[in-house]
Amino acid sequence: MKTEGSERQFEGKVVLVTGGSGGIGRTVCRRFAERGARVWVHYHRGEEAADASLQQLDGDGHHKVSADLRDPTAVREMVEGVATESGRLDILVNNAGIFERHPPLTVDFETWCEVWERTLGTNLVGAANAAYCAARLMVAAGGGRIVNISSRGAFRGEPESPAYGASKAGINALSQSLALALAPHGVYVYAVAPGFVETAMARPYLTGEMAEAIRQQSPLGRVATTEDIAYWVLCLADEAATFATGAIVDVNGASYLRT
Repeated sequence: MKTEGSERQFEGKVVLVTGGSGGIGRTVCRRFAERGARVWVHYHRGEEAADASLQQLDGDGHHKVSADLRDPTAVREMVEGVATESGRLDILVNNAGIFERHPPLTVDFETWCEVWERTLGTNLVGAANAAYCAARLMVAAGGGRIVNISSRGAFRGEPESPAYGASKAGINALSQSLALALAPHGVYVYAVAPGFVETAMARPYLTGEMAEAIRQQSPLGRVATTEDIAYWVLCLADEAATFATGAIVDVNGASYLRT
């Protein structure tokens, strides 16, 4: 996203990135920092990974914050703590997510229930709670941006991980519902829907026997990099993207086209 005069377009902005300790989140944190933002790197248990993300950030004023996104109190304390410590919260990126295989005809009912609870609690309810808390702070401050990371799985289905697909479909509906509710108050909400991305979460699939077939799902012959996704997160977080509020941007290399 190299447009003239935009290299520091997030100067002074405060950004909270959930799941900022690795993968897409780490790259998003790095790109915001390069463009002048003060970044909060959220993590759950991986403090060393969060520290590694912090070490890659340009500039000063960056911090880490820990919270279990399945705990509503922890989410509220995280969001309100960021705003209190930094004096503001301008941008929330709901990136944290988990992916667990649980084919409905393979796993037992106890496992099925546990995976659904973990997945929805982290991917959807945790994101919704973070967005709720952030939105109220942003409205009081005059505006802000929320960018949620969805997935093409919300549209094409996830037969071996239906809870993941459902959680991301929920993220899309959440994003559009909040876009409608919050636009009159200067808060704009978007979603980015990747396909496979080169991250640790996808590594078992991208190094296994199906790796080449997965890459050939796209006419580009590859899967996304974290840079591909971060580019669109920053595009949507920019003030120039206001009129796209409510948009769900497919970033899957034409591996899945929806109508």
